[in-house]
Amino acid sequence: MRTRPLKVALLGCGVVGSEVARIMTTHADDLAARIGAPVELAGVAVRRTGKVREGIDPALVTTDATALVKRGDIDVVVEVIGGIEPARTLITAAFEHGASVVSANKALLAQDGAALHAAAGEHGRDLYYEAAVAGAIPLIRPLRESLAGDKVNRVLGIVNGTTNFILDKMDSTGAGYQEALDEATALGYAEADPTADVEGFDAAAKAAILAGIAFHTRVRLDDVYREGMTEVTAADFRSAKEMGCTIKLLAICERSKDGTSVTARVHPAMIPLSHPLASVRGAYNAVFVESDAAGQLMFYGPGAGGSPTASAVLGDLVAVCRNRLNGTTGPGESAYADLTVSPMGEVVTRYHISLDVADKPGVLAQVATVFAEHGVSIDTVRQQGKDGEASLVVVTHRASDASLSGTVEALRKLDTVRGVASIMRVEGE
Repeated sequence: MRTRPLKVALLGCGVVGSEVARIMTTHADDLAARIGAPVELAGVAVRRTGKVREGIDPALVTTDATALVKRGDIDVVVEVIGGIEPARTLITAAFEHGASVVSANKALLAQDGAALHAAAGEHGRDLYYEAAVAGAIPLIRPLRESLAGDKVNRVLGIVNGTTNFILDKMDSTGAGYQEALDEATALGYAEADPTADVEGFDAAAKAAILAGIAFHTRVRLDDVYREGMTEVTAADFRSAKEMGCTIKLLAICERSKDGTSVTARVHPAMIPLSHPLASVRGAYNAVFVESDAAGQLMFYGPGAGGSPTASAVLGDLVAVCRNRLNGTTGPGESAYADLTVSPMGEVVTRYHISLDVADKPGVLAQVATVFAEHGVSIDTVRQQGKDGEASLVVVTHRASDASLSGTVEALRKLDTVRGVASIMRVEGE
């Protein structure tokens, strides 16, 4: 074993960063044995000094992150500060000054992953980011290494624990959205401002990363269709149960049947109770992968939190340090396929539409005519009426999103349609 330690700079010492530092200290001997050399925490960049950070030598703490990554003797920079800047500048500087990088920054990777990979390649350094998607769940490495010889056709997953907790609570207790969100906040599953989670921004960034790796094509955050879950109601769950389904916020990345294009999207969807993702409870994550040779694979576990995310960071750290010792680098960006990223309008799936209509003869015929005119075939219809008002629930066969949008626009113009109460996609069949 080499006795000279590999030096690690840690950017950020919050929930995840403090766990990374703790594990590096408490598991130091095991890490050294697995890597072939000891690892040394050479510096910790934080916003403010003065705070007591248990287990971390105060002499290592600095507010000058730029100076830390430019030292020249740093072997690996671990970036867990999040956001776009200063993370992007710091990571680029780390490559320029000879360090490899381990990051958990999903937002930055989804927006500028190609440029970061290019910078890593230019300087002969590694960029690893297992922790950026689904916390402790090994997912990035299986996709880009274990399945490198296979053809991945679809990645379907629950990649945000906060939203899954909320939807699971609505499903299991009949609670409304706000009530479930309040409980998630009280238990620490939701931030004071939950927008990034409940509006799908967090999941969309992860979808961009997953699609890019799975399909060997550059997919940016702007390419991902995003729809939040704040409009999901208890009535939607009742309808889902009548269909033998539940509702999840899904990240869905698909290759077209002819293999020439891909789509990436995040939105609430009904899925059958028989689907493996339907049983994912609480704040857990799960990702379902479909490929030609391996078939169907499912990855499941805690998708967030200090210790789970730190576990993924340390796994990358070990891999990067081994590469450093051997004078090699691991897999970089694979974007050779360069497939077209298709718009949401070309996505084909089934739909559940709930309409508020007048309770009088001929309404169903009018509605059915609109669906037919837009090429959307109806599978089932359920109608309930009372005192001149009625609820009409239509479940369609598979149709394009553009066709469904045209149908809904036309339905809203009918005098007999009081309103479109809910539109939800049906997936996983």
